Amino acid sequence: MKRVWRISEFTKTEHFLQKCGKNTNKSISKPLPPISFIREHVTQAPDIGAGQTPSFSDIISLFSDKWKYSSAETSLKKDLRKKVSVLKDEILSQNDDVEKIERVLDENGVVLFRSYSDGSAVVELLTQLKHFPYVAMEVFSWRRKQLDYAAPMTAAEYAKGIVMAGRSKNVDLAIELFKEASNKQLKATSLFNALMSAYTYNGLAMRCQSLFRDLKMEPTCTPSIITYNILISAFGRLMLVDHMEATLREIKDLNLTPTVSTYKGVIAGYITAWMWEEMEKTYRTMKAGPIKPNIDIHLLMLRGYAHSGKLEKMEEMYDMVRAHMDYKEIPLIRAMICAYCRSSDVAKVEKVEELLRLIPENEYRPWLNVLLICLYAKEDLLEQMENSINEAFERKAYVTTVGVMRCIISSYFRHNAVDKLANFVQRAEDAGWKICRSLYHCKMVMYASQMRLYEMERVLGEMDKVNMHLSKKTFWILYTAYERWDERSKLEQVIGMMCKHGYKVPVDAGNS
Repeated sequence: MKRVWRISEFTKTEHFLQKCGKNTNKSISKPLPPISFIREHVTQAPDIGAGQTPSFSDIISLFSDKWKYSSAETSLKKDLRKKVSVLKDEILSQNDDVEKIERVLDENGVVLFRSYSDGSAVVELLTQLKHFPYVAMEVFSWRRKQLDYAAPMTAAEYAKGIVMAGRSKNVDLAIELFKEASNKQLKATSLFNALMSAYTYNGLAMRCQSLFRDLKMEPTCTPSIITYNILISAFGRLMLVDHMEATLREIKDLNLTPTVSTYKGVIAGYITAWMWEEMEKTYRTMKAGPIKPNIDIHLLMLRGYAHSGKLEKMEEMYDMVRAHMDYKEIPLIRAMICAYCRSSDVAKVEKVEELLRLIPENEYRPWLNVLLICLYAKEDLLEQMENSINEAFERKAYVTTVGVMRCIISSYFRHNAVDKLANFVQRAEDAGWKICRSLYHCKMVMYASQMRLYEMERVLGEMDKVNMHLSKKTFWILYTAYERWDERSKLEQVIGMMCKHGYKVPVDAGNS
């Protein structure tokens, strides 16, 4: 669909021309205002239908610079990216050596940065280094020290530095940069947005809200829709749903146009708070409105359906987005696996294993390993369960809950695999897994059922070795085993021990 642009702040052509310093009573003979001026006053507008006469704003759109809005990059932007990419590669080749990095910047960076006095080259370099935060911060630190040697830093550079500091969890540095920029008379909405973003990333919602109030009182700056989006995200992360919804109402009261990011923050907030109905209601609102859900929204909804256990909708959403999923969406794959493991889907094992093939080996997670152990145990897939157990032992993963251990031994019990159970218990002891009395009782019962009484008695020594005292149930297992296999002398000994410990003796014990 073709996209066109309109002048947002001037509803009348005459008003626009006056702002440009023109006399509307005369013909337009002076040049149009600078592209940078027009770019600051354009927003998205509906398409022009066939046969319609284009308005003045439509004609202006032909000259607008779509640097940030167009999917097709301009040659100027491509040229900048190419130059910066060369510098980035040279910086990364220095193996994090600060002195060498600074030498590269001194020799090749200064000239490049001076040719882009608006700071776009520095911002682009930091953007390309986002996966190398240490190096990016070193580059930014070098840039701050070059204020007299090169061009002065711009608000855009400071905003980028504040965001980077926030992502590095260095909130103090983010605040320092904000104050430094303010002292240089560079205070702008983008700086407030950057610091609010840093606060949000570090879970400081109240400080984010306080800074938002400061912004509203600032005479030279005005909150933008980006500002409100950050605020919504901050409240959503901390499950402050009332605050989040109040912010959304304020956007509507101010007649600001919500963006995809607005709805993304709201939906994410509802997912965090497990408010599934509100999540779906917001999604339906988007589908019915002018701002349609994009791939990010669909991925978010996939997560919501996975967490809420709505498998049918989760699978429908997965079919929509699977072609767009890459390595960054591995957590979503794991969320879907969790959903299947919790479900009663008859084909859940096959579906889980299909998803597992999408997870690289270096994305191993111990908790997922344990989840698979329980899944295979409950489905009585002994071989798959033992394979997952072996992987857990090899990767030094630990099981720390009794529930998981009981799930494992129940599977061994149903398969009557006492020797495999004994081997598992020994390995679990050596690996430091959670040890419980059920492990030993299960072995005793299974040995007794096979008339392997000597091995059953040996389990008592194993219990003593791990400082696990004999309980009433232990004696009952012994009693039942000796009675079943007519071991009268040992049966009498067990009865005596039960009396000594104050446990109730079976009524027919004397007759046996």
